[in-house]
Amino acid sequence: MATIKHTLDPKNPPKTPKADLKRFDAIRDEDIDYSDIPELDAEFWANAEIKTPAQKPVVTMRVDEETIDYFKGSDPKGYTARMAAVLKAYVRAHHPRQDRNPE
Repeated sequence: MATIKHTLDPKNPPKTPKADLKRFDAIRDEDIDYSDIPELDAEFWANAEIKTPAQKPVVTMRVDEETIDYFKGSDPKGYTARMAAVLKAYVRAHHPRQDRNPE
């Protein structure tokens, strides 16, 4: 079975149906079960670290038109990110490292 990865665009979130919004609004705060979520107390925040994401270098490369068209497909938005994901998967498949964190 193939894995399908979806990335949400925070600038263009999916629309929530009005019926769902009404249902969510009808739920009282005291009826929400938070038992599986640890409380974020002062100790948590005292030990929290702010980490700035690593900057990705800008790279220019020549790619044939057929390849560009393939990655643009029916949605040209984000085609360079898709190309980068394929390159990253290739590197991981050909040079796996145990100390790498999955993203």
